[in-house]
Order: sequence, then structure tokens, then C-alpha cells
Amino acid sequence: MARVSLVSLGCPKNLVDSEGALGEITRAGHDLVTDSSRVDVIVVNTCGFIESARSESVEAVWDAVEQKKSGRCKAVIVIGCLSQRYAKDLSEAMPEVDGFLGVAHAGVLAEAIESVLGGQAVLGSCELPVEWEEHGPRVRSTPAWTAYLKVSDGCDNRCAYCAIPDIRGRFRSRPERFIIDEAKQLADSGVKEIVLVGQDLTQYGVDLGLSNALPGLLARLNEIDGPRWIRTMYCYPAKVTPGLIDVIASGERIAKYIDLPLQHADDDMLKAMHRKGTVEQYEQVISDLRAACPQIAIRSTFIVGFPGETPAAFERLLEFVERVKLDRVGVFSYSIEEGTPAAKLKKRVGWRIAAKRYDRLMRLQQSVSLQRNRSFVGNRMDVLIEGDDNGAAIGRSYRDAPEIDGIVRIDNCAAQPGTFARVKIIGADEYDLHGQPDA
Repeated sequence: MARVSLVSLGCPKNLVDSEGALGEITRAGHDLVTDSSRVDVIVVNTCGFIESARSESVEAVWDAVEQKKSGRCKAVIVIGCLSQRYAKDLSEAMPEVDGFLGVAHAGVLAEAIESVLGGQAVLGSCELPVEWEEHGPRVRSTPAWTAYLKVSDGCDNRCAYCAIPDIRGRFRSRPERFIIDEAKQLADSGVKEIVLVGQDLTQYGVDLGLSNALPGLLARLNEIDGPRWIRTMYCYPAKVTPGLIDVIASGERIAKYIDLPLQHADDDMLKAMHRKGTVEQYEQVISDLRAACPQIAIRSTFIVGFPGETPAAFERLLEFVERVKLDRVGVFSYSIEEGTPAAKLKKRVGWRIAAKRYDRLMRLQQSVSLQRNRSFVGNRMDVLIEGDDNGAAIGRSYRDAPEIDGIVRIDNCAAQPGTFARVKIIGADEYDLHGQPDA
């Protein structure tokens, strides 16, 4: 038996992988510890999506190596996206690390722990599966009332800027029976919010010979007693169908929320990015969503500074954001990803220009978000309480996905974490709402 600590970096999809790793570690008889200052093994689950994430992952690995050098741990194992992509290079640059495994670490991590504790270095083959592989139960690390539920892995979209298909492999749908069974287990454990994640939820079932399978999956999840919110993340805008819109609008337990990564709002830029659909189609999807479900919260992401982005193209992006008034927006400056089609493009946008565009778009969205938030002042909302801050309860509404969106701050609220409180909204700022208990 060993004392094992795991550091998880990156997106919620990676967090689900980390929770699977925790489950495998415990089934092997090892102890999980949160204090990594006195452990036998530190496992670092890395992210390799963009440069900033890679830098954070490398820093976390070096931190673990320093603990090993100081005698506070015996071995370090690196897993996940960064290791999948650069295992050989990392092993040469970081000989102090005892093991490297890629994203397909499930089922081999426990054995790797035994090997490195026995003095044998591990460099996994990192071979990706060609179809879904179901593994043992995971140990959840999220609050008891919220859980992520992975419905697929990999990606076939091949956007010009993205290395995920090379890191994660071909798109693989998780068979529905596994999803439903886990959702029922989560409901039985008291989970109030299930967040569906995958590289592209709207692709669900295509590799299994099914078409437009996501609405049917949501409809069956909606029948499970217990959860209040079933939240959809990562829906490709060109694949949002009337059936999907209908089930979001009509499903009692389906959160009135959708994440639509648009990435740009200029047709030439979308074509250069290898994105399917046009700006007109994207705007129609947003209009259809709001027509069917007026209260829906729509989140999106955009990339600025992509090669060839002209001042006119960027202005069209600003005009789109001003016009459609999305509830939540995340912005990224373009990052060159080795091996992607965009890495070969010559019409580079300087980092200073990209930074200015990032700032302009964020400032614009702040004003849009403030306008959207202020429209809820005077409304009543159900808020999932998650903690407190100086006597005020802190929670989230249906408009707020965990970690990435805003919060609702409620004065004089005695509701306990993990419960819902009925709240009257009395104030708003750019990202958050302020409320009081509804008398």
C-alpha cells in the first residue's frame, strides 16, 4: 500500500479522467492523500491544449520533482494530454520523472505505480483506443451536489487550430447504457447537478451508426428522479438540431443553458479555421434557441489573432457580439499548436495586436454581460448554494456552469451548501448577481 496524491489540471473532461485514476488507485489498495508533502507517489494529470496550459502543466511537474528531490515523495508519474503528446521529449528533458503515461492511462496506472515504487521507470506506449472503453467507478472530487458525466471522448472535427484529435484520438461515443447507469448512481448519491461533457456533445452516437442521438439521450436522462439540472457543455453550433432545441426547452430537468463554441463571427475566418457553418447559420441557431426557450443562457468562446484575421474581420466579430448579446463569453488569443494546419499559415497576427483585440472583445462583452445580468433584477431564481463569504451565501443559478461562469451572492441566507434557495435578484454586475431570500 502506497500513499498517493494526484494533481489534476485542465478542463472538466480531464477532471473526469483524474477521478477515474483516483478510482483505480483506491481499487489497487493505495491510500489517497491531499497533502502531497509526505507521500510515496505524486501523479500529475496534465493538460496540453494551449501554450498557457502546457506551461502550467510543466510547472506542476517540476513542483512534484522538487518534492521528490527533497525526499517528500519517492516517485513522480505524469499522465494526460501533455504526456500523450510529448512523452518521449518530456522523458528526456525530465529524467527525474519516473513514469509517463498518456490519456489512455486507465487500467495501467496502478501497475505503473507498483513499477516505479520498485525502481522501474515507465514510458507508456500511449496508444489510443479506437472505440469506447468502459472502466471501473471513479472517485469524485467535485462537491457532493455537482458531478461531471462524460458521454464521449476524442474528436473528428479537425478544426485548423486544434490538436485535440491528435491528442485524444477519433471520436468515441460512450454507450448509452453506461451513461444512464452512472447518471442513476449519481442521482442516488444525492447529486443535484449533472454536467454532460465531451469534446463535441452534438456528435454523440454518430460513430455508433446513430444520427441526432443527443436529444434522445437527454430525454432519457430527464426521466431520472433526483437531479434538478442536467447541463450541456460543448455543443457544436452547426450541429444543433430542432430536436435538441426542443428537448432543452421542454425537459423539466434539462438546464436552460447551452455552451456553443462559435470561435469567430466572420465567414472567411470560420473557413480558415475549418469550422462548419456560417455566421448566418450560427445567428439563426441562437435565434431558434431563444424563440423556443426565452430564458436560455447561451455561453460561447471566441479566438482572436488567428492567422489572417484582418481588422475588418475582427470588427465583424465585435459587431456580432454586440448584436446577439450572449450571456457568457470566453476569449482566447490564438496559440500556435504544433502539427495543426493553422501552424503552417503565414499571415500571422502580432501578439500585441492580438492582445489589444482580446482586451477590446472582453471589454465589449463585459458591457453586454452587465446588460444581460441587469435584466434579471427583480426576478426570482432558484440558486444552488455552494458556500458562504463573510456572512453571505454564495451559489449558482441555472445560468452558471461550475468554475467558468458567474455566481449569485445572497445576503442573510441561511440555506446550507448543496440545497436550493429561492432568491429575489436585487443587483447585478458584469459577471455576478446579488440577491436576497425570497420572502
